[in-house]
Amino acid sequence: MGSEKSGINSNNKSVVVLSKLATNEQHGENSPYFDGWKAYDNDPFHLVNNPDGVIQMGLAENQLSVDLVEKWIKRNPKASICTNEGIESFRTIANFQDYHGLPQFTAAIAKFMGKIRRGKVKFDPERVVMAGGATGANETLIFCLADPGDAFLVPAPYYPGFNRDLRWRTGVQLLPISCKSSNNFKITIEAVKETYQKAQEANIKVKGLILTNPCNPLGTVLDRDTLINLLTFTDQHNIHLVCDEIYAATVFDAPQFVSIAEIINDDDGIGINKDLIHIVSSLSKDMGFPGFRVGIVYSFNDEVVNCARKMSSFGLVSTQTQHLLASMLSDDEFVEEFLVESAKRLRKRHEKFTGGLEKVGIKCLKSNAGVYCWMDLRPLLKEETVDAEVALWKMIIKDVKLNVSPGSSFNCPDAGWFRVCFANIDEQTVDIALARIQTFVDAKKQQQWKRNNLRLNLSNRKYDENVMTLNMMSPNSLIPRSPPQLLYMY
Repeated sequence: MGSEKSGINSNNKSVVVLSKLATNEQHGENSPYFDGWKAYDNDPFHLVNNPDGVIQMGLAENQLSVDLVEKWIKRNPKASICTNEGIESFRTIANFQDYHGLPQFTAAIAKFMGKIRRGKVKFDPERVVMAGGATGANETLIFCLADPGDAFLVPAPYYPGFNRDLRWRTGVQLLPISCKSSNNFKITIEAVKETYQKAQEANIKVKGLILTNPCNPLGTVLDRDTLINLLTFTDQHNIHLVCDEIYAATVFDAPQFVSIAEIINDDDGIGINKDLIHIVSSLSKDMGFPGFRVGIVYSFNDEVVNCARKMSSFGLVSTQTQHLLASMLSDDEFVEEFLVESAKRLRKRHEKFTGGLEKVGIKCLKSNAGVYCWMDLRPLLKEETVDAEVALWKMIIKDVKLNVSPGSSFNCPDAGWFRVCFANIDEQTVDIALARIQTFVDAKKQQQWKRNNLRLNLSNRKYDENVMTLNMMSPNSLIPRSPPQLLYMY
């Protein structure tokens, strides 16, 4: 914990200004992940006004289908209380609403959650708890489940914001489960058991396991067998399983997304305790509405629902937003069209971007979800260390003018991986970003060639020196002595 910030009052006495909580370093924002955002803010790319600025590829936003939403809003002006058509609802909606949420809103959310899971499971509106985005939902859930000092297991690499969202104000610990590139970062039950055992040996109380499915930053989905194995593990150890499923509707290719709710619904004869299962959902990624701050806690535990609902009073979704979204998400035809078209556009952009990277020799982890790629830049590292990774990242920020996020900020156990977002920029900006990457890679290859040539020249010079030494040692040799040649080193 950091020390309190102090100031001087009129009597020249030191006074405490900020609390230990306000000044500690657990906010997690002292990492390259957030530093990249600052670099963008200081020099933002603009096609006309600042074409040499930093392109924002560190922001996981889905802006590819915003036009579909805009068209729906124009067709449905009554959904807003700020239009002539919708003004009749203004007084009702603008008045105080309790923290259970508008009934039509929670019903629409529950219906939407079922639809993006292909109707394989139904959700109860009475279990829908509002929060200020997934950030608020995650923190609310941790407040309900754990005390300061308790810990949650989380597969790494994981979203850097978890260090802030889950730890800063709650005081809990996150214990990374190492997932490595050697098996495509898949979660193994052996790694889970190993991390859990180490916590036990250190007398750390483990309260649960946190999964992101689809995964941020990998862009992959967990298969049914893996989910069942992890669920069986948490159930056997009587710890919670929290599934962050905020990217559920961004799956654009096979294999299909499997929700933990489907596993519970099917049960598959494993007989788990549903009271230990909780889901975090959101409209930030699925619909591209991060600014609406719509986060959802959905728990199968009645006590957690009741507690989270009381806590939600600190981060409610505005009734104006609830009113608009209730109407939009209740429009089955629109929702179906949006989900299908959004998946098509994500697939197309993913193929365009990864294809462009492949042309310059950069590979990505095979993925089928999310709004980003897990990019492998290990061949560009001077050495496979975090320091070398950060040095490369700084070069990309400064010289290439791209804000991408280094794997170390995601607690990745292997150096050289970067998350790069592709759905928050337009087609022309994507082309510019790919062109910059190609120029950078070509320059790195040229540098590598020069280093190799230098090593070759040095090797040749050593050989020549050896020959000369032999000549000097053998004055009767028939090989004529040559003066040392000047080697040009590139």
